[in-house]
Amino acid sequence: MIGLQLRTELGEIVTRGTSGGVHWSEALSQIDQQRFPCLGGLLPYADTVFNERQVGKLLLEVADRSVRDIVGEEAASEIEVLCRQVEEGSHLYLWFVGD
Repeated sequence: MIGLQLRTELGEIVTRGTSGGVHWSEALSQIDQQRFPCLGGLLPYADTVFNERQVGKLLLEVADRSVRDIVGEEAASEIEVLCRQVEEGSHLYLWFVGD
């Protein structure tokens, strides 16, 4: 399971995801990294951080139907909400927290 968190630049947690996060699956591990470089960089055992500029690219990836099928509609919707909070905030980061 990969958890979702919104954090400040100092690492303070602003919001924790409530969807349960992204379930690691064979499909996610095999995602086309050329087509989906943001999600293709996720690992089940490591943290991945997206800044204000990067979440725009992540939003485009999550909007793709095939990605929504892989990560699940609830997780995809939550990623979108958290990405928008990063874009609208100041010095915020979206963290994918691996086990």
